Amino acid sequence: MVATVEQELLLRSEIENFLIEEAELLDDGRFHEWLQLCTEDIHYIVPVRVSRERNNGDGNSSTMNHFDDDYAGLETRILRLDTEYAWAEDPPSRTRHFVSNVRVRPASGPDEYDVRSNILVYRNRGDSSKHDLVSGERHDRIRRSETGLKLAGRRVVLDNAVVATHNLAFFL
Repeated sequence: MVATVEQELLLRSEIENFLIEEAELLDDGRFHEWLQLCTEDIHYIVPVRVSRERNNGDGNSSTMNHFDDDYAGLETRILRLDTEYAWAEDPPSRTRHFVSNVRVRPASGPDEYDVRSNILVYRNRGDSSKHDLVSGERHDRIRRSETGLKLAGRRVVLDNAVVATHNLAFFL
């Protein structure tokens, strides 16, 4: 069935709203609520960028990742933030997620969408005036469920080969 322009615009608006609400949860530190937006079969990966010639691959490592988590791994990261052992996030980061250039395409599964968007994350910690900017492109798989839209997969392709932040302990 071919979607009308109006249906495509409504779907894009719905998915953009989902991504904005997701960003708000992350920025507010409401990680347990954010995890509820994820499917139990999620794969969340942030490969390490490598600089190489064009004919030698896409510029992403196939063996090294900043993140490579399933649902249990994400849950463990979030539960750890509730403990006294989350030194990389104590004091917690203050983040602001900017999501733009959202593109939506039907995926292979029913009620699934391949969504690409650009991401810029501002991060500051403690009383320092220093801040980090992390930018990249997200490749998301979003699935419609009985409870609404869910994040079923995320691959974040960072723009920088060298990430200048002291730790990458926050979600993109």
